[in-house]
Amino acid sequence: QQMTGFGGMLSIEVDGGQQAAEKVADSLKVFLLATSLGGVESLVSQPSATSHHGLSREERLKRGIGDGMLRLSVGLEDTADLIQDLNDALTRGC
Repeated sequence: QQMTGFGGMLSIEVDGGQQAAEKVADSLKVFLLATSLGGVESLVSQPSATSHHGLSREERLKRGIGDGMLRLSVGLEDTADLIQDLNDALTRGC
């Protein structure tokens, strides 16, 4: 199905580093955990543990990839559901 609305991708930095980001990502109910951000569903990825895992922490930080960074790819789900999911996960995870 081709999208008729808008989509988007954003990154957030979760206070507390990699473990806190992992906890938030695991707490999400609508967003699906993914190593690659492509598709029509909303996805979340933790770059320090996936796409940038091979870089040293110092190299990641130089590139703006913090330990607590999560990348979110917004799909076709209802916006209110996604916002609620993210708010709930941040509350549970932090």
